[in-house]
Amino acid sequence: MKIEATITAPPTIEALARHARELDELGYDTILVPEAGHDPYLPQMILAEHTRRARIGTGIAISFPRSPFVTAQMAWDLQRFSRGRFVLGLGTQVKGHNERRYSTPWPSPPGPRLREYVLCLKAIFRHFSTGEPPQFKGKHYQFTLCNPFFNPGPIEGIETVPIYIAAVNQYNCRLAGELGDGVRMHPLNSPAYIRDVIRPAVAEGAARAGRRLEDIDFAINPFFVTGTTEEEFQESKRLIRKHISFYAATRTYSAVMEHHGLGEVCAELVRLSQAGRWDEMPALVSDEMLETFAIVGLREELPAKLAARYAGLVSSVNVVFGPPYAELQERQRRQFISLGAVLPELKKVA
Repeated sequence: MKIEATITAPPTIEALARHARELDELGYDTILVPEAGHDPYLPQMILAEHTRRARIGTGIAISFPRSPFVTAQMAWDLQRFSRGRFVLGLGTQVKGHNERRYSTPWPSPPGPRLREYVLCLKAIFRHFSTGEPPQFKGKHYQFTLCNPFFNPGPIEGIETVPIYIAAVNQYNCRLAGELGDGVRMHPLNSPAYIRDVIRPAVAEGAARAGRRLEDIDFAINPFFVTGTTEEEFQESKRLIRKHISFYAATRTYSAVMEHHGLGEVCAELVRLSQAGRWDEMPALVSDEMLETFAIVGLREELPAKLAARYAGLVSSVNVVFGPPYAELQERQRRQFISLGAVLPELKKVA
């Protein structure tokens, strides 16, 4: 099992560099930066310079606000500077955030446009790597012009940039199976939903493209409720309860809730969020829901808990300790360091 860490941008470049070195030296396999309050690409250069072994990447970047060529340029440069360690995680976000936060038109449905986006990216990467003529034409995107002045050129020993596709619904799962190097699953998830919905859909997409399921990295982002003391454990439980209530209040993720018979809870969370009653929402997340959507246990219990839930279902685990709020960053940094004590055992899970 590969173990990953997601970090948001600390207040200084020096702090980001120090944290990246810590995680790399502890043995984390991948260090991801989300698009949550900060740009996910800018910190990658610091990660590339101050790590030597771990992969680095976006976990995830929002696709539609950036054109495929803009994304391809950044990804190609990061792949060059990291010496082949960069992985590009892409997702669509939801309609409201695209239109009202990013001022980006929302396609309906978004899945086919994301498929075309990935195909266009792959065509651009081939052009950069081999000089193949730009001749991609789609409904939403085209790549038919790029003279040598605008081509960054090949990277020695590297042909492309791995693409991970964020997926909750079945279309994006099939898309990850067809075109992705990995599927990056949402934190609001469960072994049952992965087994019953995600893996069959990814397998369907892989079969359609003549690919092996083993060639696709199943990357889960589970909530971890943990600590080394009872006080830490209870604080972690409070934060994850709040985090689950936030995600479960998004209609896009209702399929996961409904899969567990929690449709009414989801509807009530949506109602409270629309009314701005955020402080009331965590109370709707029961202890049973915590156990459904999170790995709950003291630090030394985590390897066995992880194995019991996800062995045979996923190949990468990105640890989620809580919301990416600035005031929580130091706490989460300490938790990542503390988890280093059981990291070798976590990696043994197959």
